[in-house]
Amino acid sequence: MAGLDIDELLAYMVSKRSSDLHLGVGRVPIIRVDGDLVFTDFPRIDPDSMETMCKHILTPKREYRLEEENEIDFAYTLPMVGRFRCNIYRQRGTLACALRHVLDVIPTFDELNLPLILEELSLEHRGIVMITGTTGSGKSTTLAAMLEYVNQRRPVHVITLEDPIEYLHKDKEAIINQREVGVDTDSFLNGIRGAMREDPDIILVGEMRDQETVTATMQAALTGHLVLTTLHTLDVVQTVNRIVDFYPTEMQKQARLMLSETVKSIISMRLLPMLGGGRIPAMEIMKATARIREFIENPEMTYSIKNAIEEGTAEGMATFDQYLLDMYRRGKVTYETALNAASSPHDFKLLERQSAEYGAERTAGRVEAYERITPTGEKAGI
Repeated sequence: MAGLDIDELLAYMVSKRSSDLHLGVGRVPIIRVDGDLVFTDFPRIDPDSMETMCKHILTPKREYRLEEENEIDFAYTLPMVGRFRCNIYRQRGTLACALRHVLDVIPTFDELNLPLILEELSLEHRGIVMITGTTGSGKSTTLAAMLEYVNQRRPVHVITLEDPIEYLHKDKEAIINQREVGVDTDSFLNGIRGAMREDPDIILVGEMRDQETVTATMQAALTGHLVLTTLHTLDVVQTVNRIVDFYPTEMQKQARLMLSETVKSIISMRLLPMLGGGRIPAMEIMKATARIREFIENPEMTYSIKNAIEEGTAEGMATFDQYLLDMYRRGKVTYETALNAASSPHDFKLLERQSAEYGAERTAGRVEAYERITPTGEKAGI
């Protein structure tokens, strides 16, 4: 076991086109390929080897933080192999580690199978665009693609606040300053406050974790900035409720008002296995129309946001079930995959049945609502 090296494991992980590597005492190294965990043929890891591997990728300052807090996030670069987002933590009194491979080249919207509505949202000048989903659903990569799209088109100043920095951006049309929480700034909140004095056009907030950060994010949007951020929520309605729940009861009315005034779009993501291999995102897409802003303000009507999304296909909106049905119709995923990922399997079956009963004309109309026309006049879809 003494010969097992974490750099060797990372190189192996990349060679297998794996997204994640899991290391823990008493088990073999495990990788994730196309969403599934795969046990490797390496030996089981003992406590001493685990500690040695973790220390190899930690700086002295990070070792101290791990000792104090029992977990730490950071980025690690292995020359000629790649860049990795790392989380070291303790479980059952021993160290464990999860490492995610971050691609050197930022993928495009087409490569990520993202809808063209994200191009439109990337070029907004003010307001909040939220990308939500569970861990590993593609939020960080989607934000990176959005920034890269801006970087190729707009002469703006972008400040990112990340924990840790994952994708590295190079100045093109834009200038991009990337700040890592715990290294370049003490917290997201301090970073946002500092950014307001640094002449930004766009601020990326890696995650809204508490009331103070949410408030600062909305204030930044109110003062005319575009703010891109993430939240760990499953769908649009849950996102609205989670943001409001950050506040005590007596402040929730004000929070709803601020959110309705600042939110530009909420996009919730789920990664699914794609036909032919790889993974593809399914999305629920909300754009803040006047009707939806009214539903955000009124707690008794928030549940109706989903109905407004369902009826807003002309504006580029889609519920998860609508998006999944469209993916199934396009041959991107199997029926079973779409059904298992649906917010309501029962409603998805009804939607699919109605689509079949009403025929190709109705289906084509719905598909047309999800398509956008590119500058060349060609259609592009999900």
